[in-house]
Amino acid sequence: MTARPANAHQARLLRLLRDGGPNSRAQLGDQVDLSRSKLAVEVDRLLETELVVADGLAASRGGRRSHNIRLNPHLRFLGVDIGATSVDVAVTNAELEILGHINQPMDVREGPVAVFEQVLSMAAKLRASGLAEGFDGAGIGVPGPVRFPEGIPVAPPIMPGWDGFPVREALSQDLGCPVMVDNDVNLMALGEQHAGVARTVADFLCVKIGTGIGCGIVVGGEVYRGTTGSAGDIGHIQAVPDGRPCACGNRGCLEAHFSGAALARDATEAAEQQLSTELANRLEAHGTLSAVDVSAAAAAGDATALDLIREGGNHTGQVIAGLVSFFNPGLVVIGGGVTGLGHTLLAAIRTQVYRGSLPLATGNLPIVLGELGPTAGVIGAARLISDHLFSPA
Repeated sequence: MTARPANAHQARLLRLLRDGGPNSRAQLGDQVDLSRSKLAVEVDRLLETELVVADGLAASRGGRRSHNIRLNPHLRFLGVDIGATSVDVAVTNAELEILGHINQPMDVREGPVAVFEQVLSMAAKLRASGLAEGFDGAGIGVPGPVRFPEGIPVAPPIMPGWDGFPVREALSQDLGCPVMVDNDVNLMALGEQHAGVARTVADFLCVKIGTGIGCGIVVGGEVYRGTTGSAGDIGHIQAVPDGRPCACGNRGCLEAHFSGAALARDATEAAEQQLSTELANRLEAHGTLSAVDVSAAAAAGDATALDLIREGGNHTGQVIAGLVSFFNPGLVVIGGGVTGLGHTLLAAIRTQVYRGSLPLATGNLPIVLGELGPTAGVIGAARLISDHLFSPA
């Protein structure tokens, strides 16, 4: 993909086609503030760039039938969602429909070189399967703070060796296409906004509870990243005064008391102290415990597992309550690997938020689990690069 929209009108048309699918000139004209003649000029210019193609005649609205327009069906985006313990790689078309998706275990602590060798291998597999001859752009999510304009991680607590690594520049050279990089929770928010539970909401919070905890902030339909890119780093808000030490160097952070890693640690302690037969049996069988084990134990009615989930949900809900009072969102989405804990977790979070925030902020506030699961991040990554490419050069 070498062409870019020449102006804001063309960018708007491309995004409408991405988000709404093929459409007629007449219907596009209903959604943009352009005269019929000006719309015809801009569409014809986009057709010349081959970013869009004609797609047959539209349904009649009376009089001369209009032609349908769609994004070029040969455009391909690569979405990469790097987590602390796994990586998801997907190929999408220009309308951000997933054509192929691979998930593999991976330890982000191995460093950027090893991780990106794995990412490139996964991308090559998808390409070899016939889904893409090449990629027109790639979006990358990483589990730590990112200086967004440069696409560079900055002092990520759970990513040793990544500080200052030129992710965007390195992968752009390897993939041969433009690359954009962002924090993984921002991409989850973009994914839920594009194809998930937040499709109709302009202002919302998307809280990701995985190995760490972060929050994507969407304002007026756009991700808010803050002055330096660290907005939404709620895992390091103090949840317990003088509490447990955190990887960031402080004490009592939410992430130190409830995240995938903290839950696994607490579950292991409970099993070793014989507080839970269910967890002890699982520890003996597998050698380690994870949030998945806690979820399974809770589903079996294990009181200790249920208490661990409720306590973590209470801590998380207390922090979110403060965010709701400050930001007054229209929706709170809970996502990430720990959401396998389901409605026990959600109920604890809701209780704290509804109790801790003013009724004016919570009276019509849905707090829901994300719809897209592990695909939210890769859809969001594809959305990120398409937002960049569907903007005037």
